[in-house]
Order: sequence, then C-alpha cells, then structure tokens
Amino acid sequence: MGRPDFRGGSGGGGFRGGRGGDRGGGGFRGGDRGGGGFRGGRGGFGDRGGRGGFSGDRRGGGGFRGGRGTPRGRGGRGGGGMRGGRTVVVEPHRFEGVFIVKGKEDALATRNLVPGESVYGEKRVSVGPEGDKENQIEYRVWNPFRSKLAASMMAGLENVFIKPGSKVLYLGAASGTTVSHVSDMVGPEGIVYAVEFSHRSGRDLLNVAKKRPNIVPIVDDARHPHKYRMLVGMVDTIFSDVAQPDQARIVALNAHTFLKNAGHAVMSIKANCIDSTAEPEAVFASEAQKLKQEKFKPIEQVTLEPYERDHAVVVASYRTGKKAKKEED
Repeated sequence: MGRPDFRGGSGGGGFRGGRGGDRGGGGFRGGDRGGGGFRGGRGGFGDRGGRGGFSGDRRGGGGFRGGRGTPRGRGGRGGGGMRGGRTVVVEPHRFEGVFIVKGKEDALATRNLVPGESVYGEKRVSVGPEGDKENQIEYRVWNPFRSKLAASMMAGLENVFIKPGSKVLYLGAASGTTVSHVSDMVGPEGIVYAVEFSHRSGRDLLNVAKKRPNIVPIVDDARHPHKYRMLVGMVDTIFSDVAQPDQARIVALNAHTFLKNAGHAVMSIKANCIDSTAEPEAVFASEAQKLKQEKFKPIEQVTLEPYERDHAVVVASYRTGKKAKKEED
C-alpha cells in the first residue's frame, strides 16, 4: 500500500490537532511509552474539575481526553504529524462512507471530497503509492470530541442512515465541522442541506460550501422551514443538533415538509438545554415521546459519554405504517 503521507503543519509528537472550528483543540497525541491517546483540550467528561475526558494509562494503552466545549469559531492551526509507526492501514467502518485509520492509534476518518484541503485544521492521511499523488487517497480524521455524530458512532449507534448518495437535511450546522464530514460520507452523488441560524457561524459555513459542491448552505431559522422550502428537496435523513428546548418540534416541522416516508431522523439531545432541573434520562425519554406524537417511531438511543456529558442521540423512523406506504405508492 506504500507509505502514508501525513500533513498538518510543523511540530512533533503524535497525531496532534490544532485549534480550529469550534476551538475544540482535538486531535491525536501519541504517548511516550506504549500507547497513544485521543486528546482534545479541556472539558468533556472528566474526573478532575471538568478537565479531560476519558484518559488513558500512562504506560500502557492510550485513552481519550475531552475537547473544549465553547465554540469560538477560530480557524485551524495544524499540529504535528504521526510518529511511532510509518505504515498506516485504512479499513472501511461498518457505516458506509466512514473509515478506520489503523496505526499506532486508531481513528475515525472520512474520505476527503476535496483532497489537499483541511476544513478546521484536522489531520489528513494519504494512502497509496509513495510519490504518486494522483493515485493516493486522502482521508480526514474525525474527532468524536468535536462532533456529536462521530461520538454517537463511537458510542455504538447501530445505524446513522447516512451513506453515499444520501440526501441529508442538517439542522444546526454551526461552522460546518461535522457537515464537512457528512459531505464526505454522502459523496458527489449525495447532497447536504445545512441550516444554521447564526450569521457568524453561517459565514464559516458558506466558506466550507464554496469548496464542496454537495453542501447547500442555508442561513435561516430552522423553526420556519417554509422560508427555505424552495431550496430544499425531499431528503432521506434529518440530522439535528440545534440544542433548543423545542428541538423535537423543530425536527417534526422540517420532517413534515422535507422528510420522505420511511425516512429517518437522527437527533442529538442536550439535556440541560431542555430541562436543567430534570434527570437526563427523563429528558431523553420525554423527547422520544414527543417524537412519537409527530408520526415518528424511535428505534434507537445512545448516550454520548465520555465524549459529551448529559447528551444522547435518538434515531427514529418517520411514517413507516401501512397508511404511509399506500400514500407513497
């Protein structure tokens, strides 16, 4: 397969991310004695006053550490390359369009739709004949501490219903960090309609979309899908990360307008945003119940610890009954 080419700026040490996008400081950092780790910055799920996530053993295998949570929209600054293993194998993940980079440290990755371009300072890995750039395939490392969709995959979600060729409506696109990886997953035959309310984040999203023709950026309020109905076609899947108290209603409004029968919604729920006084498990159950009232059938739920505290992802199918099938026919 040849030697891989690792890019990401100067600097030594492991697979180490810079600061980019949501100022998540995520990346991979190799260990001194044995194992590497997946080190983000501060925050995440930790045992020491909010610093660090799920940390690895110093001498043995590595672990995960959380990334900072507060978005600040900074640009990316690359870190070092990868040390301790020159040969890297890339294997397909069980989710179509997602890969596992196997080296000294394993990592999630997507095949870069725009080779040679980073979106938020993430690491890129090229695999193929050495010196033959035309036949090399480039992958972008996907940090689960900076993406709830990646975190749900790492947490054991059975199906995200996003694959090559899919049409996806992404609510709460922010600066386009996760959107860019969804763009990689669906490939040139798919399309991602990315909706973001904040104009500041929307500017970053527009810049990402300029280089990725399968992203349609929409800077508007997801509570009013009629405002962008002329831009969005029928979709296979809705992914929502809006962190609002009425999130289930927002997903339902968009589903009734754009989601095809037997389509799916993947909803990231932040318990504190919906009810900070209730137990997270009660909030998750309540949101799933709200989806049931809107013609959804919840089929799966996973919590995102240690990547995010008090977060869960719920997957639901939409209008799968006999009546809906007859209408489709």
